Amino acid sequence: MVIAIESIVLCLIFTVMVYLMSREPIRSLYNYPPKIQERVKSLDEYKDKIPTQKNKLAAKLGACILFIVVLCLILRYINGYTTFLQAFGYGLLLWTIVNLWDAVALDIIWFCHDPHFVFKGTEDMVSDYHDYCFHIKGFFIGEGLALVVCAIAGLVVQFIP
Repeated sequence: MVIAIESIVLCLIFTVMVYLMSREPIRSLYNYPPKIQERVKSLDEYKDKIPTQKNKLAAKLGACILFIVVLCLILRYINGYTTFLQAFGYGLLLWTIVNLWDAVALDIIWFCHDPHFVFKGTEDMVSDYHDYCFHIKGFFIGEGLALVVCAIAGLVVQFIP
């Protein structure tokens, strides 16, 4: 029951974060399929608004740090885990649930079909917006990142009094 509640809460928090970022889609350009990124970068309307790769890296790193902190607090103070293996394993499970929610509900169902995410000048790129394989690949990349983030969380948890 605890896993269900924690998963729902984390998915809701993640959804709110994605929703807030989505109000200005150009800020999340690097979460779009490559062909859409290329087209948007070539359009004069967006030239001065495109985030840099440095901004992309900073945002992803910030999100990972935030997730590590939240995950450590949940694992240690809500679940009472004290060992690396407990924290790593449960953290990986939580991450995978949120990552799957992101890939299926937020990316494939919402992003791929909501006209709000379509950049002006890319309306003809329907098949690229509906590139489900891009989002499935993103899921697996997220799982690889999870191994690192959850290992860090596991290390931190074992040293929290």
